[in-house]
Amino acid sequence: EVQLVESGGGLVQPGGSLRLTCKASGFTFSSYRMNWLRQAPEKGLEWISGIKSDYGITYADPVKGRFTISRDNAKNTVYLQMNNLKPEDTAVYYCANSDGERGQGTQVTVSS
Repeated sequence: EVQLVESGGGLVQPGGSLRLTCKASGFTFSSYRMNWLRQAPEKGLEWISGIKSDYGITYADPVKGRFTISRDNAKNTVYLQMNNLKPEDTAVYYCANSDGERGQGTQVTVSS
């Protein structure tokens, strides 16, 4: 059974940082591209970053230069370091594998 468990969300002030973690199990993690997505209140699901099995990385424009994705295949874990957070980054953040399976999400709220 595929499991993806996100953690690390919370309330942070504008300009602050958070590090999200996604622990995966139930599939060959090292062979999969992993993605982070988010869903803001009353908006659709938005892809924000992906990291391939060969560690190739891409970012959506809204987060480029502020967010950093990484992975540790030995720990079956993907990370998202988020710096210089803005109120518009407020959303539920999900990790997903390239089969489209995703976890329950972790809430990130950026507010003063």
